[in-house]
Amino acid sequence: MLQRPRRNRKSQAIRSMVEETKIGTEHLIYPIFLKDGKGIKEEIHSLPKNYRWSLDQLLPELEQCMKLGIFTYDLFPAVDEGLKDKIATYSYAEENFYLHAIRKIKETFPELVLMSDVAMDPYSSDGHDGLVENGQILNDETLPILNKMAVAQAQAGIDIIGPSDMMDGRVKSIREALDQHHFTDVSIMSYSAKYASAFYGPFRDALNSAPKSGDKKTYQMNPANKREALIEAQLDMEEGADFLMVKPALCYLDVIHLLKENFNIPITAYNVSGECAMVYAAAEKGWLNYDLAISEMLLSMRRAGADAILTYFAKDFATLLKK
Repeated sequence: MLQRPRRNRKSQAIRSMVEETKIGTEHLIYPIFLKDGKGIKEEIHSLPKNYRWSLDQLLPELEQCMKLGIFTYDLFPAVDEGLKDKIATYSYAEENFYLHAIRKIKETFPELVLMSDVAMDPYSSDGHDGLVENGQILNDETLPILNKMAVAQAQAGIDIIGPSDMMDGRVKSIREALDQHHFTDVSIMSYSAKYASAFYGPFRDALNSAPKSGDKKTYQMNPANKREALIEAQLDMEEGADFLMVKPALCYLDVIHLLKENFNIPITAYNVSGECAMVYAAAEKGWLNYDLAISEMLLSMRRAGADAILTYFAKDFATLLKK
């Protein structure tokens, strides 16, 4: 035999030399849950190793993660039910604890990159990403609310806005609002291909943000559709998105690859809560090697084409890399 592919696998040094896909801490975005109060570190029952943090507890945690090489974070607010209403007014209120926390984090660690979601569901008494009237999600009427939310987050110090609502035209609307308020340097990482997935459960537990009625299938994408992702991504890029995201990641590696092949701006993937919870549960029962499983899972997303990955495994994987 003239061709023996095993020759390129015969030692660790050679395997490393010809390795096609690399993943490091620079590719990780760590999702973090924030809660109002002090002395709070509540483990999320359905998402072990992840917590709702009060700001005073979170700051030392961020410092520890920075030492592991993690410098980009996506912050999510766990909002008290009493502060929610139909039009999500607390999302841009001056007294919003989340906005104050962003300011404090940026003052303490100015070198960090902070990302924040824009959608109504954490603040909405209906639990939907858009404005609900008579059981319908109103698209155009939602956009001004998202604009106010995005501008308030930019004023607090957010570096990357992540519209996760899947309303039509929201990227353009948010981009124009940011620019009008002189936040031209604030980026938009659009949830371009966000699917109506079964894997969001632990996240909704963490924020208590599940819909009070109905589902999200009129605005999140059908898991059966791939070409539709090209339409969504093209619109978002034309409207001013700086990154295009696929969510979830593991069941949609083909969509990550499709966007990578068709667009020349960075592609990101969200390794969502349910995908991570499966690994935590199986590893706890001894059915999987946790370290090997998370490494393989994240590598698959990079191999598919993700330039960056939002993952709850970020700290554990960074710890592995340090070892």
